[in-house]
Amino acid sequence: MSQINSLKFFLEKSVFGVCTFIAKKMGIKTERIRLYFLYITFGTLGSSIILYLLIAFWINIKKYRKEGKRTVWDL
Repeated sequence: MSQINSLKFFLEKSVFGVCTFIAKKMGIKTERIRLYFLYITFGTLGSSIILYLLIAFWINIKKYRKEGKRTVWDL
């Protein structure tokens, strides 16, 4: 059982945290957001992955700005 939990933790940490971010903003459980994302992905034949990557990019830029690091737009 601990291997499953460690795998789950690794996957949650390595997939940008988009679903967690959306769940916190909306006040919904993270598992429900992930499930909806999977349904949408299969329903649209994978085109929602582009939206997921755009949100991940936006969250990453937001994190860098909050930490005070320079981004490409600051140059």
